[in-house]
Amino acid sequence: MTTTGTNGPRVFASHTSTDQWEPDVDVGDNGLMHVLCLEGRHEAGLTRLDEADGSIVWIPPERESFLVLEGSVHIEIEGAPSIDVATGGFASLPKGAVTTWHITTPFREFWVMGAE
Repeated sequence: MTTTGTNGPRVFASHTSTDQWEPDVDVGDNGLMHVLCLEGRHEAGLTRLDEADGSIVWIPPERESFLVLEGSVHIEIEGAPSIDVATGGFASLPKGAVTTWHITTPFREFWVMGAE
């Protein structure tokens, strides 16, 4: 990841082919993430899952919008219809939504979280 601008707005840059991955405990034992930026209540990055380990329960701490770069996901949303998002598709989930993700691997997504 590249960060520039120490005296003004910070600019972040990276690439989907990055080799800078760290464990993503929210995704399970096989999940990895690459954080692009983390400033206050705004976050953005990549999630990678090469092998599925069953379903994943996820409650976004802020509004989460994401774009599936590879694979697909079926998301059950408590109190709302389920959605299916495949490569090239994107969606946005509200803060606090109780979701269950059923991921088809390999899976990659670009996500952004921020205050509603």
